[in-house]
Amino acid sequence: MPRLSVRVRTALAATAIVAVALAAAAAVLVGVLSESLMASASDEAVRRAGVVAERISGEAVPAPGSSTGRAPGAADPDVQILTETVHPPAGAEFSVHAVPALPAERWAPADTFVTATAPVGTAGGTVVVRARASLEPAQAALQTLKGVLLPGIPALLLLVAVLTWLAVGRALAPVSAIRAELADITASDLHRRVPVPRSRDEIARLAEATNRTLDRLELAVGRHRRFVADAAHELRSPLAVLRARLELAPPQRLTAEALADVERIQALTSDLLLLARLDAGEPARHDEVDLGQVAAEEGTRARPRPEVRVALEIAADVLVRGSAEQLRRLVANLVDNAVRHAESAVTVRLAAEGDEAVLEVRDDGPGIPAEHHEAVFDRFTRLDEARDRDAGGAGLGLAIARDVAVRHGGGLAVASGPPGACLRARLPLAPPARTAPSPA
Repeated sequence: MPRLSVRVRTALAATAIVAVALAAAAAVLVGVLSESLMASASDEAVRRAGVVAERISGEAVPAPGSSTGRAPGAADPDVQILTETVHPPAGAEFSVHAVPALPAERWAPADTFVTATAPVGTAGGTVVVRARASLEPAQAALQTLKGVLLPGIPALLLLVAVLTWLAVGRALAPVSAIRAELADITASDLHRRVPVPRSRDEIARLAEATNRTLDRLELAVGRHRRFVADAAHELRSPLAVLRARLELAPPQRLTAEALADVERIQALTSDLLLLARLDAGEPARHDEVDLGQVAAEEGTRARPRPEVRVALEIAADVLVRGSAEQLRRLVANLVDNAVRHAESAVTVRLAAEGDEAVLEVRDDGPGIPAEHHEAVFDRFTRLDEARDRDAGGAGLGLAIARDVAVRHGGGLAVASGPPGACLRARLPLAPPARTAPSPA
């Protein structure tokens, strides 16, 4: 089960805490209100019994033998005068009962009324006044309270969850912005920095620390790139002189081998210089380039393996914008790679699909296994088959080709695996030229 996000966990925790607090508060509220309403009803029953007791004190009452009667001034239907002997609690002037004083009667059931009794001395002897007070108002008030709490508490919890979700999302918005910016920063744009929120809190300090780390990383990568570029640049002149001397030397097997080694070192130096320029973000030219012409020229160029046939399927007028030199290097690297690994044939296909130019270079070699479809574009990466076929390869050709494609707004990927390999580059087509309006 995936772990819940901080936003969800915070919302759930806040809702749970508020739910426990509201449940406890609701239970206390209902209990206190119930006791208060019961006390009010008891006080009302005592008051009624006291009023009638004052009225009948010293007056005549029904003759002994009758069970109940009405006092001469007792017009209240919620009051009874009992002529039987009733023994109230010792030392108590009034006695409150939640059940009827006489169990045989249903005059004041316990679930509807509360009763109070009071002994009164009259001319005919001592009688007991019993009064009742209805519990219906108390029960109605409790039902109303429960009717408010039952839907109100879930609604309040939902409101707390939504507000917590929004508040935490607002608090974490700078973190999302920092994460999004970091995800977009690559080795070619280390100059970018994450946004620092205005609030001087932990998130702001995190953003500042991240930017300081990016400063150090940019400085280190810049030094490394300058070293590579300077080293490659400084090697070009000595290598050119060495190559010229080897070409002028008497032809010997050792001289030919040394010349081949110098050519490989020159190619590696050229690749390193191009990578250094690409990594440094050197502004690319935006000329209109006929990609079909570039593909045709590179496809027909002589290569070390003349036995491999290169077939061209190139559409006309496939124009892109960018650097002609870099696009030529992209096509050359793809074709060179295909020729190096082909058995006997290579096919170069170029067509316009929608608003993209699609360049495919296919060979009939052993192909690229699926698990290496991305690894082949890493720098200085060579598969085992490539090492057997060309021990002098440096593993930079496809890495440079992808960097050039990405720099021109496109991409490069392996389109198919064994048998044979197909590398597909996609580049945006140049927008059509606007025709000048004809004079009226």
